[in-house]
Amino acid sequence: MSGEQRHPRSPVGAHVPVAGGMAAKGLAYAEEIGAETVQVFVSNPRGWATNDGDPGQDARMRERTDLPLFVHAPYLINLGTPSEETADKSVASLEHALARGGRIDARGVVVHTGSAVSGGREAGLKRTRERLMPVLERLGEGVPPVLLEPMAGQGQVLCATVNDLVPYFEALEWHPNVGVCLDTAHMFAAGHDISTPEGMREALDRFGALVGAHRLRLVHVNDSKAPCGSNKDRHENIGAGHIGAAPFGELFTHPVSAGVPLVLETPGPAGPHAADVATLKGLRGE
Repeated sequence: MSGEQRHPRSPVGAHVPVAGGMAAKGLAYAEEIGAETVQVFVSNPRGWATNDGDPGQDARMRERTDLPLFVHAPYLINLGTPSEETADKSVASLEHALARGGRIDARGVVVHTGSAVSGGREAGLKRTRERLMPVLERLGEGVPPVLLEPMAGQGQVLCATVNDLVPYFEALEWHPNVGVCLDTAHMFAAGHDISTPEGMREALDRFGALVGAHRLRLVHVNDSKAPCGSNKDRHENIGAGHIGAAPFGELFTHPVSAGVPLVLETPGPAGPHAADVATLKGLRGE
């Protein structure tokens, strides 16, 4: 799997806006907030329309080899759906995100693990396998891995807890082109009480034992407006929610997460994001 190398210390960054030019806007925003890693959308996150991007902007992104880059696929993608129309659009959207990610040297493409909608988890995982395995088999050299992002546990989601990742990976035969992006707000909402350093350590221990540290490629670092076990995806700035700031310090030292890039998806704009980046760097020991 491409991009497996880890950093001496986990770089801290954020999802950055790209309206007005991925490099022109995104890189300027990254500099403004002190980001060391970034995540971007390469198409409308809430629609199916795609575009070829700007070759000049893409080239500028590729030049920033010091700035680990990730792509977040559109939110509408659901490979577990019983709707064939939605499934077809989901596959096309994911393949577009992977192709665009390859052109900007992204380290991975984050995709939500999806929902069965109806019929239960087993049926949803079977549909996911049928649709995702061919995509994974077609991934060629220079195309980033798929990074599965477990969800907050609402409805008939296919994966929310660390335990849920096991049957998901089993359905995909533990494919080498698949990694994981953990979202701390999702973990908390799904029932992992990571509001203490001990709780964060326990969750990461479990991930390492069940999934393997090498599968963790990115962490979305978000505090939570909603309480533990709420199944509600409500992001908050670091230290202002129910998780609190201190547990995030464990991400820099735990053997499962040490060296893995950390990307904020907390409420913005630049001022709050810069403060969150600074808080995380402080927890890193600076």
